[in-house]
Formats: sequence, structure tokens, C-alpha cells
Amino acid sequence: MTEQERLLEWVERVAMYLARDGVPPIAGRVLGWLMVCDPPEQSAGQISEAIGASRASLTSNLRLLTGMGFLTWRTRPGERTVYYRMAEDAWGVVVGHQIASITSFLDITRDGLGLVGPDDDRAARVRQAHATFEWMAKVFDNAPPLRSDTPGGSDGEETE
Repeated sequence: MTEQERLLEWVERVAMYLARDGVPPIAGRVLGWLMVCDPPEQSAGQISEAIGASRASLTSNLRLLTGMGFLTWRTRPGERTVYYRMAEDAWGVVVGHQIASITSFLDITRDGLGLVGPDDDRAARVRQAHATFEWMAKVFDNAPPLRSDTPGGSDGEETE
């Protein structure tokens, strides 16, 4: 198996993992590819060729990933081509947005409990969601900060 085939196999694993959370497979493939490609900046044509996606579906997925905070893009002087790359600290930014959304949903469940009353049968379903999101918020509040200042690792320990 060639290095390219191994990379594309890994890219597909990324895509299938993200698809479990509703990310379109093409977007997952783009993200996986941009995590391992060389050079790290790629045009839509290069990405399309690498992952076997049509340019039409690629455009909407590049827009989606950019909007989510995973990608940035730029042009080069004298060229009309747009080049995409992983955003600086993309994963930290995206996960940070997800953590912030937990707090927003806690506000919604709190309002829901007030709306249906704490003893109503419907409140049990809202309480379950509220308890789960409250637990997740506490876990993230008590988690140590992510350290990304060490080359090759995110936990501050040396890697081999």
C-alpha cells in the first residue's frame, strides 16, 4: 500500500468519525486531508483531486468548514486561486464553541423547567437534559487547560 493510499484511508476514518455527529462525509474528508496534506495549503482543485470529490460539493463543504472555524483561506498575489488550510488552533476553537453551546442549552433547559413546572410529567424529560448538560459544564469547568505550547504534544510532556 502506498503512502497516499494509507493517508486516504486515514482521511476516510476521520470522515466516518465526524459523520457520526452529522458532519457531511465530504466535509470530513476535506478536514482529514487538510490535516495531513503537503503542502498544508491546498486549492479546491488539489483537494478535489486528492479526495475524489466533485468541485460543486466541495465548494459548499469548504464554506461549511470555514464557517465552523476549521479552515482559513487566502489568495496569493497575482493569482485568482483560493488556497485553504487548517485554521490556527482549529480544534481548540471549534471545541470551545461546542463547550459554550452547553451553557446556552442550560439556559434553555432552565427556561423549559420554568415553563412546564418542576412537577409536571414533561419536566422529567427536560430535567434529564438539564442534568446531563449541567454535568458536562462542570466537567469542562474543572478540566485542566489545554496545553499546546509543546511541539509534538498537547499535554506538556515530551513525545518521541
